[in-house]
Amino acid sequence: MKVKTPYRVAGLAMASCLALSACMSSGAGGDAADDGTGPIQIGISLPLTGDFSEPGKGVQRGYEAWAAYVNDNGGLLGRDVELTILDDQSNADRVAADYEKLINSDGVDLIFGPFSTRLVVPAAQVAQDYGFLFVEPAGAAEEVFTQGFDNLFYAAPAVANDHYDYLADAIEAMPEAERPKTAAYASMDDPFAMGTAYGLKDRLEEMGVETVVDEVYPPNTTDFGSIAAKIADSDADVVVGGTQYQDAVNMIVALQQLDYQPKMAAFSTAPTNPEFPEAIGKTEGILSPTGYTPDATYPTNQEFVDYYTEMHGNPPAEDEANAWTTGQVVAAAVEAVECASPDPECQGQLIDWLRDNEVETVVGPLTWDAEGRPQGAHLIQQYVDGKIRIVLPEDAKEADLIVAKPSW
Repeated sequence: MKVKTPYRVAGLAMASCLALSACMSSGAGGDAADDGTGPIQIGISLPLTGDFSEPGKGVQRGYEAWAAYVNDNGGLLGRDVELTILDDQSNADRVAADYEKLINSDGVDLIFGPFSTRLVVPAAQVAQDYGFLFVEPAGAAEEVFTQGFDNLFYAAPAVANDHYDYLADAIEAMPEAERPKTAAYASMDDPFAMGTAYGLKDRLEEMGVETVVDEVYPPNTTDFGSIAAKIADSDADVVVGGTQYQDAVNMIVALQQLDYQPKMAAFSTAPTNPEFPEAIGKTEGILSPTGYTPDATYPTNQEFVDYYTEMHGNPPAEDEANAWTTGQVVAAAVEAVECASPDPECQGQLIDWLRDNEVETVVGPLTWDAEGRPQGAHLIQQYVDGKIRIVLPEDAKEADLIVAKPSW
């Protein structure tokens, strides 16, 4: 696979820099970019180390694949794109400083958002202060959309609180005698993770499902012994984890060691990760919301899957897809408005265009409300016969929902 002009990634190496000024990209903000004929410079900060490094690297892969694909197919406005990616180390203060640097020192033309609600909010504030369009792949918690940002667009089908809507609908449709009676919740102290778990909690409580455990733990938690013991002692019918990757793995392993066997188990993010089955062993029946499947029939998805698979040797997962979607959304605005520069007029035109238009993406057609919330819904995946499959909604399912989870 040939890339016409290599995208430029200043990734993990950035973490070793002793000062931001020592890490300035040599090409960004140069004369060629200023006259509209050189590469379009795109600045990004991602958590390549720290608490969110696992999904952060997935987003990085998606961004890099999108850039390579664009350059292989004529660029944007006939210009190649170049990425400058900084490592924010999963730190909110650092992510803000990174975007300040990208805009002020590196002089990028466009920016893409980071991973995690905790990093999206400070990054979006910097973008708002400078009048930049801010499309982001992973800030789904409600607090993202209540800050007054008028430049923000979330590049996924639904916000965090709505991720489990199809599962809640399916449980509500069960005969009352067959519904779960009790539920245990354990969530990382993170707006996205809590949003997914508590969105389902609210729906289940409305149906009369009693909450018997409600635990929130710090992002750096590695020992889940006490939380697992509380859940196991409750013998809850349903366990719901508001999780990223490693915390979900550690929690499930702790529950397995206690031989707790829920009738239903749902965890955000982690089950869609390719490493998940090997990490926990028995996965059958585990549920997770997802905004993406490689088997989706949306017009551009097969080309994305083929290109990414050729590049990496495996199909893309949700983090990679949301990053690619971010690129598609920004590219659609750039091509429509015919500009890509830090000029306030250009950035304003990009923002206004997205407010009024639908964009076809690999996660489906996207439109947004005035605060940047996408107007769609997440699919529900479940491990069925050893493979993660879409089980809800009915019109998109690849397998039937397993109502009673087998032992893990």
